[in-house]
Formats: sequence, C-alpha cells, structure tokens
Amino acid sequence: MTIFYKTIFAIALTFNTDLLAKGQPTEWQMGFQEAASPLMAELSGLHDFVFWIITFITVFVFVLLAYVCYKFSAKRNKTPSQTTHNSLLEVAWTVIPVLILVVIAIPSFKLLYKQNDFSNIDMTIKATGYTWYWGYEYPDHDSIEFDAIMLTEDELEEGQPRLLTTDNMLVVPVKKNIKMQITSDPAGVIHSWAVPSLGVKMDAIPGRLNETYFNINEPGLYYGQCSELCGPGHGFMPISIKAVTEEEFIVWLEEAKEEFASNPDEQIVLK
Repeated sequence: MTIFYKTIFAIALTFNTDLLAKGQPTEWQMGFQEAASPLMAELSGLHDFVFWIITFITVFVFVLLAYVCYKFSAKRNKTPSQTTHNSLLEVAWTVIPVLILVVIAIPSFKLLYKQNDFSNIDMTIKATGYTWYWGYEYPDHDSIEFDAIMLTEDELEEGQPRLLTTDNMLVVPVKKNIKMQITSDPAGVIHSWAVPSLGVKMDAIPGRLNETYFNINEPGLYYGQCSELCGPGHGFMPISIKAVTEEEFIVWLEEAKEEFASNPDEQIVLK
C-alpha cells in the first residue's frame, strides 16, 4: 500500500469528528435521523407516504364527525330520519379501506423483500452481543476479531458523543453491501443491533444467527445502540461505525491484521 493512502487514512482518523458524525441523534429531533443508506431512504419515504394517508384519514373522519354532530343534533333534527341502510355507502366504506391497504401493502412488501435480499453481498461481518458490549469478527478478512467497549466520559475526546463512542470502531467501506450476522453470547441474554440512520435493527439471540445488511452512501461516523432491554448495562453497549473509502478500508485491514487478526498470514480479500 502506498504512503499516500496511509497518509490520507491517518488524516481521516484524526479529522474533526463533528464533520463526520452524521449518523447520530440531534437536539430536539422529532423524526428519523438523516438517511445514510439506500434502505433507510426508502423506509423514510414509505413512512412519509403512509403518514400523509393517515393524516388525510384523520382529518376526514374528524370533519365528518363534526358535520354529523352539527347536522343531526337533536336541536336541528326534530324528526329523525328512519333510514337504516344505504347500499352505496356500505360498499364504499368497505371497498375504500381495502384499496387504501392495498396501496400501502404493495410498496411495503417490495421494501420488505429488499431488506431480506442477500443475493448481492460484498462482505460479511459477525456481531456478537456480550454482557455488556459488542464483539466483531471479519470472517472474510483474516478473521479479524475485536471487542468494542464504550468509552467513559473521562476517556472521550473532543467531538466524540457521550454513550455512543467505543474504543474500537466497526470500520466498513462505503458503497458496499455489508451483511451483518448477529448473535449473542450463548451464556448471555437477548440484545438488538440497531443503527437508525442505516435502517437496520436485528435481535441478537443466544444460539441463533440472524442476518441483515446495509450499504452506507458516504464516509462518516454512524452510531447506534442495543435496542433490547438486556439488563443493567443496556444503555452502555453502543455501536460505532466508521465508513471509509475502499482505499482507506484496505489500509485499515493491513493495520488491523497485525493488531486483531487470528490468521495474519492470510491474504486480504475485498470484493
């Protein structure tokens, strides 16, 4: 690897994290985090689509009830109507909700299928939930293994978010489909590996291997947390992801191979 790429990677590691930390909560945030992956962008789009449908239905029902209360109150309707059936109305209030559900279901099923489509995976990472931290393994790259422990407040550097930063970050290349194999320590409890800005959330269950994947759009820092109530250390097992270019990732692999790999003599492979 050239000195140029190593220099660029070293600069990236020491660069102001405020500019890189895109995937984290913000003050007074009301909606989703900014989408950092194609899947999350589609999830946000589907949410917005359904939100406006729900808003229209809510407003329509409110206006209809207000009209009925006004129009058919005892004060304005001294002689109540004796009508008991209206075939057209009954068909309408049955068919219209069905059509609305179909309109929602079509993009929902397409997105659900895409979330479970592992036909084009570039690399695999295994995440194991322990009590209470995450362990990672790169089975495609020299069996690199390391633990990610949350940094305490006195260990944080400027710009590093509290309760979200770990000593070792999960480093991944951008524009690649990363499959996550997620499980939990056989002697442990259920955890959940979740990164909101990437649109991924998967339970880590002892004795079971669950899978999900993500594809990060651009370099930066992205954060998540265990989202399963797993015990007193639940709030202290964050997920810190550093997305880098493919060249920077290969440089990191060479460095990580010396520090973390169980088989350092194996060749680095990146699809």
